[in-house]
Amino acid sequence: MSNRSTILIVDDEPVNIQILTGALKSEYNIIKAFNGCDAIALVKEHHPDLVVLDVMMPCLDGFEVCRIIKSDEAFVDTPVIFLTGMDTPEGEIQGLGLGGIDYLAKPVNLDLLRLRVRNYIELKKRSDLVREQRDLLARKNEELEAVLARVKQLEGVIPICMHCKSIRNDSDSWQQLEAYISDHTDALFSHGICPTCLAQYYPGVAEKIAGDKLC
Repeated sequence: MSNRSTILIVDDEPVNIQILTGALKSEYNIIKAFNGCDAIALVKEHHPDLVVLDVMMPCLDGFEVCRIIKSDEAFVDTPVIFLTGMDTPEGEIQGLGLGGIDYLAKPVNLDLLRLRVRNYIELKKRSDLVREQRDLLARKNEELEAVLARVKQLEGVIPICMHCKSIRNDSDSWQQLEAYISDHTDALFSHGICPTCLAQYYPGVAEKIAGDKLC
C-alpha cells in the first residue's frame, strides 16, 4: 500500500487541473473533480489529505463546497487551499472564515504551491498522529476504569454462608464462591485438597502420605 498522501484538485477548467496535476503528481496521489458536487462525493469516498479548491464553479462554488466539507466532523481537519481568480480581500476573508487554510490567486506560482502543499500535508500528519495518540490514551483510560470497576465490586462487606460458603450476589441470590469470583474478576481456578479435608474425607490416603513422609 502506498504511503503517499492524496490530494483532491477541484476546478471546472480541465487545463487548470492538468497544470496542477503536473506540478504535484510526483509527490502525491492525485484525484480530480470538475465541479463542486463531484468534489464532495470524492472527499467522502477517498478522504484526501488536502483539497486544492477553485472558487468560481458551476453547481456549487468553492465556498459552498468548503462549508459542506467542514460541516462534517470527519473532514473538519482536512486542509483546503483556495486557488482562484477572485483575488479580493473580501474573497480571502470569506474563504479563510469558512475554514480554508490558504487563499492563492491565479495564475499561481507552482513552486510556491508545492511548498504550501508540502507544509500543510506535514502539519496534517502531525495533527493526525496527536489525535491517534489521544484516542489511544482515551481507550486505555476506559480499560483501566473497567478494571477498577471490577475491583470495586469485590470491596466492602460480602455476605457469605457460614456453612456452604456461598455468596449472596448483587441480584440477592446465592452463588457458589468460585462462580462469584469468576464473574467479578479475571482469576482462574485449579482444584486441590487441603490436609484437613484430606484427613476427613480420604483418611486412607492421608495415612499413606504421612507414612511415606516418615520413610
